[in-house]
Amino acid sequence: MYPLTPMARLLRKARGYVGKVRRLTRSLTAKAAHPDDAWATAQLTPAEARVYLAMDARDREHACRVARHLLREHPHSGPEVLAAALLHDCGKSIRPYHLAERVLVGLVPNRLARVVPLGPLAVRAYHPELGAELLARAGARPRVARLVARHHHPAGDPDAVLLHHYDDLE
Repeated sequence: MYPLTPMARLLRKARGYVGKVRRLTRSLTAKAAHPDDAWATAQLTPAEARVYLAMDARDREHACRVARHLLREHPHSGPEVLAAALLHDCGKSIRPYHLAERVLVGLVPNRLARVVPLGPLAVRAYHPELGAELLARAGARPRVARLVARHHHPAGDPDAVLLHHYDDLE
């Protein structure tokens, strides 16, 4: 992969923020979320499916969109990459967000959340690592847990780069 030009980096960042705003507006009420749980759980091991179903419906819907988008453009992605796409935000399930928190946390960049990791910001900042630990304890496939852990900092892992890219788009 070639290094991005400054303009390409800027455009990529702008697309990421547009995706976050779209996701935030869709996530204002859990009742509006319609994840495809039957399809998603069919892609997961029983242990992974339990973790997936414990996620907030809004996060499950986002996860399904990420996974389907990834599959549309990379149909030969392995089953562990697909599972990681469905579970990449499972670390957020350790602490439910109130509506105001969901809005505010969704607007804070991850780098800033890591500098000021308090309450819901701590979950936002460290959800990849928290999710990987949750998956490991649940008995998920080790590669799935590693991909979840790296989905915000994917350097050196092409599959984690894919997860990061499609997470930003959706």
